[in-house]
Amino acid sequence: MIRHQRFVVGDRARFIAWTFAIVGALAVAAGLVLDPQRTWPNLLLNGYYMVALALGGMVFIALEHLCGASWSTDIRRVPEAMMSALPIAALLMVMLFFGREWLYAADRAVAHTSPSKALYLSTPFFFGRMVVFIAIWIAFALAMRRASLQQDLRALPAHHRHLVRFSGAFIVVFAISFSLASFDWLMTLTRDWSSTIFAIYAFAGLFVGGLAAITLAVVLLLERGYLKDVVTEEHLHDLGKLLFAFSIFWAYIWFSQYLLIWYGNLPDETQYYMARTGTRWTALFLVNLVVNWVVPFLVLMPRETKRNPNVLKWISIVILAGRWLDLYLAVMPAVTPSPGVRVLDLLIASGYAAVFFLLMARALSQAPLVPARN
Repeated sequence: MIRHQRFVVGDRARFIAWTFAIVGALAVAAGLVLDPQRTWPNLLLNGYYMVALALGGMVFIALEHLCGASWSTDIRRVPEAMMSALPIAALLMVMLFFGREWLYAADRAVAHTSPSKALYLSTPFFFGRMVVFIAIWIAFALAMRRASLQQDLRALPAHHRHLVRFSGAFIVVFAISFSLASFDWLMTLTRDWSSTIFAIYAFAGLFVGGLAAITLAVVLLLERGYLKDVVTEEHLHDLGKLLFAFSIFWAYIWFSQYLLIWYGNLPDETQYYMARTGTRWTALFLVNLVVNWVVPFLVLMPRETKRNPNVLKWISIVILAGRWLDLYLAVMPAVTPSPGVRVLDLLIASGYAAVFFLLMARALSQAPLVPARN
């Protein structure tokens, strides 16, 4: 019976989430009227974060199928629920078209760039690429979800082969499209700056954030009596090991990018870090490294902590907060001279989080929490 158990979100949790979602929408409206220069970057930051979490779930599922992993099958509904938020997250990203002059105006100026770059960054080409990338990701998400649900109804080898083929094709397409998307949406915020390792850095952040979201959701489901006798300490241990490993991977790419640019000391490259290590930003710059690497490294090093659901829950929350801070430092120094988080900023972020929770909860409730006939 446990394998047919379905998730039911509580009335209180649904009410709180809807309240935050509505208040967040009102905060967006107020911010666009009162301070669009600050609000549009917030929409980029939170929209990108939401898309990254959804894609993190898709990457996890794709790697599971390609590696032939069996341990993660019992928790697959969680990353599937995460990727179901992609259509709404994508729509919120496409809405940035109306704030393009506040975000990317400097990079649209032909006088400041070469003709080829001006064409590449022109509004039709820029947002056309965004729509194409997002449409492809959504198509793969729908195909993978459909094949997974069909497998629940009837165990046919063809369903598993479809999942493996979709996963293989998605990983290839994702590697190319997400690299270009990270260049477009984040790197071009700083005019004339480029980094050949930036796409890997963005992927490292995406995947560790996705792992943290999956781990947090699994632990919360366990605390509420779901997945009992299905998810064991071994599952938690594996999730803890992945969090530990990929937080180190993120730090490795972070140091690689920073040290190469510091050593090269080329003006076009150092401008990115000069803006983020100035007097006003230094503290956040260092806190980012501590939250995203030092804390997870020290906490998750012992074997016992990787198997402790309470520890995993709180370290996942810390990592998710660290992912937001990392994206904040990627976006905000390019558009504002000094750091600062206003009430509207927090309301907008909480609104996006509430929308993601509602979409994920809806997807979890639409199918058994444990895949059948895998």
